[in-house]
Amino acid sequence: MVIRNRIFSVVFLFFIIAFLSFSTIGFAKENNVIAYYFHGTFRCYTCTNIEKYSREAIEANFKDALQSGKLEFKAVNVEERGNEHFVNDYQLYTKSLVLSLVKDGKETQYKNLEKIWEYVRDKEKFFNYVTGEIQAYLKE
Repeated sequence: MVIRNRIFSVVFLFFIIAFLSFSTIGFAKENNVIAYYFHGTFRCYTCTNIEKYSREAIEANFKDALQSGKLEFKAVNVEERGNEHFVNDYQLYTKSLVLSLVKDGKETQYKNLEKIWEYVRDKEKFFNYVTGEIQAYLKE
């Protein structure tokens, strides 16, 4: 009887842990936006600023979305092993900030924010541009 109760307890505990794990990660993933900053190993001052401004704009304007997981920021070195595919996936030709809209765990669309190069010397325009584009993606 004691062994049966222990087995039942272990099995019950297993199901509780499994349930909590699945409810945390979920089978059906929610929609979210990933803001990728793609760079190479060599990074000039301007390239470093693009990442810095992108991160600052996102962290300043989307705290709730970041905390909830609806928005993620990822800096990715495309020259590192395993990351080379991003160059073809997003047709990258230089350092880039790309927004990826993910629905039910699959990317449904993306946009390369090419104007970051135009606005990198004007922090306010850069922030407004990045913020506006992310807001539009979060509404999708």
